[in-house]
Parts: sequence; C-alpha cells; structure tokens
Amino acid sequence: MDFKHAKAKARRIRHERTLLLVYAIAVTIALFVSIYHNKNVSASVSYDEDLMTALPEEFDDGQDTALLTDNLKLQEEIESQASVAVEIEPIAPQMAEEMITAAARGVNEEIITVAKGDNFMGILTKLGIDYAEANTLYQAYKKVYDAKKIKIGQELFISSVVDPKYQDMISVTKIMTEPVSGTRYIVEKNSDGKYEARVEQDDLKDDVKIISGTINGTVMGSMKAAGVPQNIIGNFINIFSFTVDFRRDVKAGDKFEVRYERKLSPSGNVVKTGDVVYAALTLGKKKNELYRFKDSSGTIDYYNEQGQAMKKTLDRKPLEFKKARISSNFGRRFHPILKEYRMHSGVDYAAPMNTKVYASGDGTVTAAKWVGGYGNYITIRHNSEYSTGYGHLKSYAKGIRPGVRVKQGQVIAYVGSTGRSTGPHLHFEVIKNGKKVDPLKIKAATGENLSGAKLKEFKKVVAAIKASSQEPAKLAQNN
Repeated sequence: MDFKHAKAKARRIRHERTLLLVYAIAVTIALFVSIYHNKNVSASVSYDEDLMTALPEEFDDGQDTALLTDNLKLQEEIESQASVAVEIEPIAPQMAEEMITAAARGVNEEIITVAKGDNFMGILTKLGIDYAEANTLYQAYKKVYDAKKIKIGQELFISSVVDPKYQDMISVTKIMTEPVSGTRYIVEKNSDGKYEARVEQDDLKDDVKIISGTINGTVMGSMKAAGVPQNIIGNFINIFSFTVDFRRDVKAGDKFEVRYERKLSPSGNVVKTGDVVYAALTLGKKKNELYRFKDSSGTIDYYNEQGQAMKKTLDRKPLEFKKARISSNFGRRFHPILKEYRMHSGVDYAAPMNTKVYASGDGTVTAAKWVGGYGNYITIRHNSEYSTGYGHLKSYAKGIRPGVRVKQGQVIAYVGSTGRSTGPHLHFEVIKNGKKVDPLKIKAATGENLSGAKLKEFKKVVAAIKASSQEPAKLAQNN
C-alpha cells in the first residue's frame, strides 16, 4: 500500500465513522420521541373498564353493547401493537453501537507528518503506546531502517488496534514510511504477535535526462534556473574545472548541455540522480565535449570524442589545511636531525596532527607501508609519466592499500610525525619518469588517452550518446 492509497483509506474510515455517529444520534433521538409517545398511550383511560363505567344507562342495550365490545377489541389490538413497539425500540442504541464497531473493526489508520522536535519513540508514546512496546517495535524496525533518522516533513503511515468504544490505542500493528520515493520500510505484527520488518522496493526505470541552456550570469545560476539538480551542477563544474577558468573564460551567451542518469519510480518520480554521462560547454564558437567512460578494469574518466583524456593538473598542496606553511622546500638543505647537508626530495607542509591528506590526482595506490625515514608512506601512480609520494603519515585512510584506485581530492591518510621527523607535517613528492622533481615548479598533468580495445569500446559509447540526442529531433519531424 503506498501513501496515496493509505491517505484515501484513512479519509474513508473517518467519513464512515462520522456518518455512523450521525446515524446513532438520530436513532437515539427517535427512541426518546417514541418512548415519550408510547408512555402517553399507556397512560390513557382503559376502555374496557373506565369507559364502560362512564356510559349512560340509556345506551346499555344489547345492540349498543355489542358495538362497544367490537370497538374495545379494536382498541385493545391497537394498544397491543403500541406495547410491542415500546418493547422493541430500547434496543436501537445497542444496534447502532454494533454497527459502529463493525464498521471500525477496532482498527485505526492515520498518517503522521514529522514535525520539528519529533522523534520516533516520542511519536509512538504520544499515540498512547507504552514505552516497552514502542522500544520492541523500534528494535525490530532497526533491522531494515533506523527510525532515528526520520526528518521533518517525512510521513509515517500507522495502523493500530483501538478500543472501539473510546477509540483509545491498544497496540500498533503496522508502520510504514517512504523516505525515498519507491522504497518503503515496513514493520508489522505477524500472526504470532511479534514485530517483523521488511523493505518493499518498486522496480525502478533507468532514464537519461538531457538539459541544455544559455548562460546568463554564472554557470551555476544558469544551470539551476534550467532545472539541473544541485549535485549534477557540481559534477559538471568539476569535470571542466581543470580546463576552463569559470571566472574568466565563460561569457554571457555561452551554452551548456548536460546528460545525467536517473532512477524513476513506476509513477515517474525521480528516486535518484546518477552520474553525468555527457557534458558540453560552448565558449564562443568552441564547443568542449566530454564523455564518461568506464573501462574493463573499472577505471572511470571523461574523454573527448577522440578518446583523449581530460587533463588534470596535480594538486600541489594536497591537504585539508590549505593554510599550511612550507617548512622545508625542495633541494639541498641542512638536515635538522642528521645535522648534515642532504638533498630534500620534496616539499614539507607543517600541519596539525590528524589533518586530512588528499590524493593529489586520480591514480592507483602502489605502496602504503613503512619506509625508513619516511615513516608511514604512500605512493600513487597517476599515469605512465607521473607518481606522487606522501610521507611521515600518522595513519592511512580506510581501504587504502596497493592496487586501489583513488580520485583527486579523496582522503588517503592523516598528517603525522612518523619516521625521521621533528613535528607533524606532510612530506610531499612528485616523481616524473622515475625522478623526483620540485612539486612547486612542475605543472604535472594526469590522465591517459584511450587506445586499442578500450578506444574501440569508447567509440560505441559515443555513438550511443549521439544517437540518443537525435531521437527527439526525429520524433518532432514525424509529428
């Protein structure tokens, strides 16, 4: 049962109860009126005794007596019928109550919208359920959905058993919520009276949304006005951020186009937005197009139509703490611990202990281990030309090990002072063709062009995207 049907059912039950209540009141009023009239009939003078006594003697002959006797019999029959009516009428309120109980069947269904300050346990206890049962229900629900995460505006469909007379809650039989369209989390009492939880998932449809527009003001503002979701705007900007200066290169009148994946529920609601599969930015007369491609090894990147990788410049200060000062430059220096002049093969950034260390660029982790004076050390291979190194780390981020693919800006470790170190800092190195170079002077670009089987597969992806863009135009011509 979805929320639409649940709401309709709850409204129908309330409507039925209102009608039954009105009916019960009407029956009760009719009862009192009937009782009042029947009491008046019972209080009338008895025709078989008092009326005969009141008759004048001159009417007391055989014919008149027979006529009177017939009239008295008729009156007795009428009175008898009135008496029966008085005996039947008092059970009407009981009948009305039974009708109300049968219609309600002791079940109440309602939809509660979470308000500011509400929490799951509080909502249940306000409804009248005792804390022990509320906790039992919560623990069962927790197996599929943590009800502590309910948010303001979220709806809870609650079915409960109620006292049919006073409408007090006796027990909750079912709770359902749909925080994301198409996914319902349900906890319900089984035949043994125990709570069981389950998830109902609609079959979602894959869809690609195409939105294009003209830039008037900022790229972000223009895309938002065109209906592009916020997270897709962020991805679009990140895709071009290494090749486009959005402050200087973009002008009013330039154009954008973005195609991104979506998951739709059977009713057509957007359940989830996925990846950008195609992005285009037309600056003046030059159209920059990038296609998303995932190769057989799982590597994902964006390429132009010829399969050339989008070039990304390595981050020269891959730290969360961007104000970190340089405590030691690249080149020959007097070593603070060894007390002799030595070549310093990287740049040292002084930063607080546990500061996040980022991957300088996309690549594959080739080492994450203890390396002598470097202490805990990580190396990342970005392409056939460039690698980067990170030393004196306190610890590695979860999942970081040799062979793992990382994205630029991903947390890989935390600043420490392991190995030969006088204090917490990051030792950062750039290795070009096996030789360590000054990270502050090199403009290292990462990303590998596609070739061979990968390029052939990529061309199929490009052809499919181009074909899908022509379908709307064909439909327009046919219509």
